[in-house]
Amino acid sequence: MERVVSTPSPTRLIINADDFGISRGVNIGIVEAAKAGVVTAASLIVNLPDFADALDRALSCPALSLGLHLNLTVGRPLTAAPSLTRSDTGEFFTLPALIARASLGLLDASDIGRECLAQIDRMIEAGFPPTHLDSHRHVHVLPGIWRAVVTVARHAGVRAVRVPREPGVSIKQMCLGAAWIVASRGDRGDDVRLVRQFRGLSLMHTPDYERALLRLLDDLPLGVTELMVHPGYADADLAAWDGYAGPRERELAALRSAVVLARFTRRDIALCHFGQL
Repeated sequence: MERVVSTPSPTRLIINADDFGISRGVNIGIVEAAKAGVVTAASLIVNLPDFADALDRALSCPALSLGLHLNLTVGRPLTAAPSLTRSDTGEFFTLPALIARASLGLLDASDIGRECLAQIDRMIEAGFPPTHLDSHRHVHVLPGIWRAVVTVARHAGVRAVRVPREPGVSIKQMCLGAAWIVASRGDRGDDVRLVRQFRGLSLMHTPDYERALLRLLDDLPLGVTELMVHPGYADADLAAWDGYAGPRERELAALRSAVVLARFTRRDIALCHFGQL
């Protein structure tokens, strides 16, 4: 099956796999989904040990659009970032601690900017300039982080920064939307928000992922939408970094299923990636 539908369609879809580089099992799953012709883009974590493995696997998928999955919550930074790290270990604060520090205004914008730029530079040095930018656990939309990230994205020429606002009433959807509204006061980053429509939060932890995915595809709005997915195999490395494990295998199975692949043969949805916009 071709990855990108050649016939123009008013409904275009980027299927972007998060967490490329978090573990070997996730890397394998993302590449399998890309080779199946469904995943068209992936967001790369550059500061964890399996970053090198992800790069090696990306070489077998030259059509895969790679962006930065900015990581400010697991492992160690690439730069000196005192306001983002624990003084006793040098590791990033956990997500709850980072959220608390952001809420209290304890984050240094210069720390965030330097670390974001260093992670972008690591991709460029590896031969993969990022086509887009998002972040692990969506922390880039937090107050105190958003504006620094947008500034760096502009400087680096990254035109697509994710805003994970999705129609829905789950606590996560509402919290992320509210966080971005507060964070973006004074700078909504309209010039670096190439894709304005986002989906995927509602699919996470869904028991019947395939059915939910097919329903989402049938209800896509006109224009370009980014669909966030997390295909992969749960392995020991993943367990060390992230709690979202078993559902990744359900996602991978659904993305590679004959039913989902057949859905795209109807050609009412044009698959594309960030580099083609």
